[in-house]
Amino acid sequence: MISLAGRDILHAWGKFVFTGVGLGLLIGVTLTMAGLYRGMVDDGKALLDNSGADLWVVQRDTLGPYAESSSLPDDSYRALLAMPGIEQAANVTYLTMQVRKGEADVRAMVVGMAPATAAGAPGWPRYLVEGRHITRGHYEAVADIATGFGIGDRITIRRNRYTVVGLTRRMVSSSGDPMVFVPLKDAQEAQFLKDNDAIRKDRRRTEANPDFNRPSVPGLLESIIDSRSSNAYVNAVLVTLEPGHDADQVAGAIRRWKRLTVYTRAQMEAILVGKLIATSARQIGMFLVILALVSAAIVAFIIYTLTMDKIREIAVLKLIGTRNRTIAGMILQQALALGVIGFAVGRITATFSAPVFPKHVLLVPQDSVAGFLAVLAICVLSSVVAIRMALKVDPAEAIGG
Repeated sequence: MISLAGRDILHAWGKFVFTGVGLGLLIGVTLTMAGLYRGMVDDGKALLDNSGADLWVVQRDTLGPYAESSSLPDDSYRALLAMPGIEQAANVTYLTMQVRKGEADVRAMVVGMAPATAAGAPGWPRYLVEGRHITRGHYEAVADIATGFGIGDRITIRRNRYTVVGLTRRMVSSSGDPMVFVPLKDAQEAQFLKDNDAIRKDRRRTEANPDFNRPSVPGLLESIIDSRSSNAYVNAVLVTLEPGHDADQVAGAIRRWKRLTVYTRAQMEAILVGKLIATSARQIGMFLVILALVSAAIVAFIIYTLTMDKIREIAVLKLIGTRNRTIAGMILQQALALGVIGFAVGRITATFSAPVFPKHVLLVPQDSVAGFLAVLAICVLSSVVAIRMALKVDPAEAIGG
C-alpha cells in the first residue's frame, strides 16, 4: 500500500509538490493568525507586569485606565497611602498619540510617571537596556527600543521637546504600541492642559454667557476658567501591597471607604482579554475557520483530481483482486502526505515571517501541535470523497478502456 501511494506521488510529483507549497502558505497564514492572537494576549500581560502594580485604582464605574478613559484628582494617592496594607501608591497617566522625531512620527503610548526615590516604583520601566532613568522633573524621556529612538534623540510631545535618556524593551500597550515614559507633570500637561487658543475661546464663550457674568457672584468667571484649564488629574493610581495582605480585601476596603473603582491583577487581565481583545479574537477565529475550509477544499480537490487521473489504474487493481481497503489506504496516505508537506512549509513560513510582522506574533508549541493534528484531520476528511469514488469504480473499465 505504501509502495502504491509512493509510486503514484512520484508519477505526479510536480502537481503534488506545488499543491503542498500552496497549502503550506495557507497553513502559514493560519499559524501566523493564531500567533497574532497569542501576541495580543502577551502584550496585555506584559503591560500589567511592567506596571508593577497589585491594584489599579481608577475613576468610579469605569473600566480604566486601559479599556476606558479614567480621571482622578492627582492627590488621591495620599488618601490611599493612609490605608492599611498599602505599601506604595503612585499616580500614572496613559495617552496614546503620535510622538514626533524631526519630520517623522511614531505611534506610542506616552506614560506619565510619578517621581520616585528609586527605579522600580509602580509605573516605572522595569529595566533599561541602555542609558539611565529619568532624573529631572521635566523634558526627559525613556523610550521603548521598538520606537526606533536612540539615546540623545530629541522628540516632540504636544508643544514640548524631550531628550531620550534611556531605552527599555518590551514595554508596550495592550495594542502593541511602544511606550515612552516622561515625568508626570509633563504628561498631565500633554493630556489635560488646553492650548492657548482653546483657553481664549473658552474665556470668550464664558463671557458671552450671561449666567456666568453676574456681578453678584464675584470671581466666578475666573474660577470657571481656571477649573477648565486645570490639569491636576491622572488616569489611575497604581498600588503595591505590603507582604501578607490579600489584594481582594484591600480592594474591597478602598471601594467601601474611598468610593473608587479598584481592580486586582486577575480582574484587570480579564478586562484586557475579555474587553479589548475579545473583538479581535472573534475576527481571528473567523479567519481561522475560513482558512480551514479553504485548505480542506484545496486538499479535496487535488486528491479528487489525482484519483480521477488514475481511474483505469484503480480498475486494474480491482481486476487483479486488490482489496478496497488497500485502495482506500493509498488515497488516504496521499492526502496525509500532502498535509505533512503543507504543514512543514507553513511552519517554516510562519517562523520566518513572524519577526517581520508589524504586530507581535507569538508562536507557541501547543498551537503547532494543535495545527498539525487539525491539518491531518482535514486531510482525512477531504479524502473521503475521492475514496468513495474510487471504491465505486467498476473493474470492467480496465478492459473496456
